[in-house]
Amino acid sequence: MPAITISIDELSEEKKQQLVLNITREASEITGYPADFFFIYIQEFPLENIGVGGKTLKEMRNA
Repeated sequence: MPAITISIDELSEEKKQQLVLNITREASEITGYPADFFFIYIQEFPLENIGVGGKTLKEMRNA
């Protein structure tokens, strides 16, 4: 069974549902595996736990 892990900042439940639906659909179409075979894991991180270019995303969004 294929597994796809997404690491991202915090999302609403609605956005997670959209992400799971769309990624599953696309992965199934591309690979030919049935959608029921896919496991999608969403790993969320608070903005202060993600750094880009020496700053946290929280700092970047507040600037």
